[in-house]
Amino acid sequence: MTSSPGSADGEGPGAAAARLTGRAVTGERRLSSTLAEVTLDDGRVVMAKRAEGDGAVRAEAAGLRWLADAGAVRVPAVHGDDPHWLVVDRVPGGRPGAAAATRFGRELAALHAAGAPAFGAAPPGGPEDAYIGLAPMRNARGSDWPHWYAEHRVLPYLRRAVDDRTVRAAEAGVVEQVCERLPELAGPDEPPARLHGDLWNGNVLWGADGEVWLIDPAAHGGHRETDLAMLHLFGCPHLDRVLEGYQEAAPLADGWAERVGVHQLFPLLVHAVLFGRGYAEQALAVARAALAQ
Repeated sequence: MTSSPGSADGEGPGAAAARLTGRAVTGERRLSSTLAEVTLDDGRVVMAKRAEGDGAVRAEAAGLRWLADAGAVRVPAVHGDDPHWLVVDRVPGGRPGAAAATRFGRELAALHAAGAPAFGAAPPGGPEDAYIGLAPMRNARGSDWPHWYAEHRVLPYLRRAVDDRTVRAAEAGVVEQVCERLPELAGPDEPPARLHGDLWNGNVLWGADGEVWLIDPAAHGGHRETDLAMLHLFGCPHLDRVLEGYQEAAPLADGWAERVGVHQLFPLLVHAVLFGRGYAEQALAVARAALAQ
């Protein structure tokens, strides 16, 4: 990995990729204002991604390395990063397959089993003040999952949603009640798992090599059911086969299916903060369902 203390204002993705990899660039294809495919002079194609916020590149690069260190799931290699740019391998796209999904389930179980020092632990070298998508996410450590999850993964986004009037003040109580009851709703104690942390379908790539690759993590120590709840929430091809492979490798605790909604509160409230009222209504519905159990 080549790194640099910074990059010049207005630097494009090709120039950033050349600087961070030490290779000449022979081609560049912009995919968005912050993302481009860049072809290097040795024939490799890499992705150059510009930071969306302070600490975002550092958090993503550290997360990718931490996931790779587990030796369980496939993630793009990091070729360079600085405060502004991240350069990683491009994953050639393929088609979803049932066999790959089953393997992915087993691999995801192995990733979770690689563990973390604590709930809320940031990846080594990663910042405490990280991101999930475009939303700030604080990696503050906690000793038990229910209290940590309420304090650092649910209530901060609920408060912001109320401040933004995406959630009405009179509605917030139902989510607060779930947080108060988390010790009884959380199920059996689990050790901190090594989470991808933003495991929606868009961050699960079905590669041309017939394998599943994970991108754009918001990695931290958490509860393994949270990653699985995200796959349920936003859909995943062959999800039944993913779960089959996962259960073969590391069976989930009894009642996990009834806890899916509790784990979905976090991503739903993040989406409410970023994208508005529709996700707030989903979060409130999930909270009411959890209290009715």
